[in-house]
Amino acid sequence: MSLISEFKQFAMRGNVVDLAVGVVIGAAFGKIVSALVSGIIMPVVGVLVGGVNFADLAITLKRGAEGVEPVLLQYGLFVQSTVDFVIIAFAIFIAIKLMNKMQRKQEQAPPAPAAPSAEVQLLTEIRDALKK
Repeated sequence: MSLISEFKQFAMRGNVVDLAVGVVIGAAFGKIVSALVSGIIMPVVGVLVGGVNFADLAITLKRGAEGVEPVLLQYGLFVQSTVDFVIIAFAIFIAIKLMNKMQRKQEQAPPAPAAPSAEVQLLTEIRDALKK
């Protein structure tokens, strides 16, 4: 088996394709949550704690000279990223919880009764004919 055909077989397996779709959707979801946090949630939190913009929070480690930017420890970006992570993790938790709940309901549903065999149907018809 050649290397190319082996790779093609590997790449076309269901798990790899599902994983690729999950990564793409996860990246898009991460951007949405980041925009939500940086554009809506953190400004509201900033106003509630006294007009603080978390993206601007930093500690100056070294002051900048002429034409040189200062060295900053930007802990506000870390706080914002942490809030992003918590929201994404919670959303994934809820999605997995709902999927598990749906799966349990499918497992608990009793199977439909099997159709009677041809012999049982014939005997039922004979019984019904005799009753008439």
